[in-house]
Amino acid sequence: MPDKTRKTMQTFYDKNSFSKYIAELKEKKKKIGFAPTMGALHAGHISLYQEAQKHNDIVISSIFVNPTQFNNPEDLEKYPRTIEEDIKKLGDSKLVDAVYIPGVEDIYPNGMERKHYDFGGIENEMEGAARLGHFDGVGTVVEEFFRQVQPDNAYFGEKDFQQLKIIEKLVEVLDLKIKIHGVKIHREEGGLAMSSRNMRLSEDERHASTIIYRTLNHVNSWFKSIPINDIKNRVEEIFSKENMELEYFLIADEETLKESAVSSNGRNYRAFIVVNVGKVRLIDNLHLD
Repeated sequence: MPDKTRKTMQTFYDKNSFSKYIAELKEKKKKIGFAPTMGALHAGHISLYQEAQKHNDIVISSIFVNPTQFNNPEDLEKYPRTIEEDIKKLGDSKLVDAVYIPGVEDIYPNGMERKHYDFGGIENEMEGAARLGHFDGVGTVVEEFFRQVQPDNAYFGEKDFQQLKIIEKLVEVLDLKIKIHGVKIHREEGGLAMSSRNMRLSEDERHASTIIYRTLNHVNSWFKSIPINDIKNRVEEIFSKENMELEYFLIADEETLKESAVSSNGRNYRAFIVVNVGKVRLIDNLHLD
């Protein structure tokens, strides 16, 4: 059974000291659980470590705003950075044994170049179509973290469901002995999916954004009896009356992530939505019964 006794959290700021720590854990045959983050932590991140604590001797977090997964330099510049608050949240949680906060040179010693991956086509759907090269950036940084942390288990939220499927494929392509766990979306009281970007919403925008989750629940009800094209029309009509931009809405097969025009028995489907509220881009999804 994993050791549930948590000592004071250790913080590492460079690859060399962190690598020594990992080597000691491996020598002691400790089971390592890992969930990487880009900081600006919230309860959704903490839920990853709650899940990790159940199955591992050691739980490790990382904080690194990855430059290669941003297509828009302005988005990278505006991404919230709250390192001191994040370290306090992780320590107060009593769930995390160590947090790794590397510099860019620790992750990209040869310069910030994205590797190119073949993820079987799922990288070209949805977010991949909207943000060219994004998932190569995700794959590059996650592969490097996996090689440095050497986890037995890794945890990712289902809010970024396409990213979760990409990382499952990454482990398969690279033949890494890591089990990937998807953790359910953590939501605010009104249903808005927790995201680091939410802190950029005004109070009125945050309240208005609850329509995203309400709409997804309507979609789940409609999916039982209404054609998918009609569902799309209904969703578009809902957002045409709101002071926000519906960037895209679609229903896709959970394995291929390809948009579906009709549903088939024996397949699992999920609704995906992206809405721009002011200058904040919000993404959400829901498994369809």
